[in-house]
Amino acid sequence: MEGLMRMDTAFGNVFAGKRVLVTGHTGFKGAWLSEWLLLLGAEVTGFSLPSPTTPSLHGQLGLSGRLREVVGDIRDPVALRATVEACRPDFVFHLAAQPLVRASYADPVGTFDVNVLGTIRVLDALRSTTHPCSVICVTTDKCYENREWLYGYREEDPLGGHDPYSASKAAAEIAIASYRRSFFTGHPVRVASVRAGNVIGGGDWAVDRIVPDSVRALAAGRPVAVRNRRATRPWQHVLEPLSGYLWLAARLAASEIHAGAFNFGPSHDADRTVEELVAEVLRHWPGTWEDHTLPGAVHEAGRLQLATDKAHAMLGWAPAWKFSQGVAATVSWYRGAHEDPAPAHIASMTRAQIRDYTESAREASLAWAAPSAA
Repeated sequence: MEGLMRMDTAFGNVFAGKRVLVTGHTGFKGAWLSEWLLLLGAEVTGFSLPSPTTPSLHGQLGLSGRLREVVGDIRDPVALRATVEACRPDFVFHLAAQPLVRASYADPVGTFDVNVLGTIRVLDALRSTTHPCSVICVTTDKCYENREWLYGYREEDPLGGHDPYSASKAAAEIAIASYRRSFFTGHPVRVASVRAGNVIGGGDWAVDRIVPDSVRALAAGRPVAVRNRRATRPWQHVLEPLSGYLWLAARLAASEIHAGAFNFGPSHDADRTVEELVAEVLRHWPGTWEDHTLPGAVHEAGRLQLATDKAHAMLGWAPAWKFSQGVAATVSWYRGAHEDPAPAHIASMTRAQIRDYTESAREASLAWAAPSAA
């Protein structure tokens, strides 16, 4: 109970007793967000297709029995509208998406369909809402037209995308801005979009992501296969951007900031190559890695960084964990789950990391974590 009471002070206690709709709650980030919202005392409704991986964090946390769950496709306007009408959400976090670059090459049409038209369906279902509602639409750092710059992209930089995934997220950003200007000006619904870095954390079981791929190899006693070792990414623990999403939603609800696009990226010390990330993982779970770079592989960005000046200036938001802390927490979660896969143990580990992260944010005097916030 003490831990829950401490959590209730975060974000100004604005989520306690509030109705929250999370699309994509069966995914990696969606499951972490749902768990955090439950700790904050929210009444959570999840709308999603079944978990995309086996195992899944959603299943490991037993979320189906702890929130209202609707199995549905965000491209289904009837199901979406019925869910919105039944939930009457105070907050919406839209995370449902096709989230993988390499998968977008295999199914470009499906990627655009889910990421663009799915987002439009969600926003359209909210047009008839008559009570205040803060909406956070999650896209990606890859929505920018990547010129392999050495400095971070800002929210006003041009959108684009070489691969179908990145381009679909850029198109989703344009659609979000269009709906905000066309339908939600002077409306009780306030819509913002958010762009995060490369997220790591326990419970990600997707294929073609370096951390879960590394964990599977290490657990099996195999070398980690690294296919793009020189690529530089803004690595951040999943709790970093989620804290930004929650705080932005809280500030929107208080009408203290204007809706728009926000970056939530890590500090510059976390802009590391894939090779450096794997080396840090191996510090906590000893093993080896092999270079599996393939000639003629599909295009993936070589360098990508985010500027977070806007989030810092307008929200008082900043990362709470350094690169090494985020990797240590991630590997600790996976090793703990490997040694004891019992759902109760996994749920306990997950909640403990949320509390530890919140405590780090308090020690750093971040606005969202202060007991007197809001």
